Amino acid sequence: MAVSQTMPILIVDDYNTMIRILRNLLRQLGFSNIDEASDGRTALTKMRTKDYQLVISDWNMEPMTGMELLQRVRADDKLKPVPFVMVTNEEAASNAANRAGANSYLIKPFTAQTLKNKLIGVLGAF
Repeated sequence: MAVSQTMPILIVDDYNTMIRILRNLLRQLGFSNIDEASDGRTALTKMRTKDYQLVISDWNMEPMTGMELLQRVRADDKLKPVPFVMVTNEEAASNAANRAGANSYLIKPFTAQTLKNKLIGVLGAF
């Protein structure tokens, strides 16, 4: 079954420029239901009030890092199944994210095609 391109997606990053880049890339791929959070705490609050079907989060944020967000998501029975993609500029961080339960990771910089390939791996065809 193909992925719905209207599924709710949450982008989590403390840099507005990166949120804008990810939002634009997701739109290029046909996704339209995209929310954002500027930190992990805000993301958790949003995740508890809306059923996101994908989270794309930066690794390095304050006050709650992407890794802390991922750990809290995986520890919460309701949120645990949500596919989670970590964005980082460090290969070592991507390995730690995988061990913590990330479904995939993106290493900056990346292209729309790289994002698409990662999302197909996590979500299936769209």
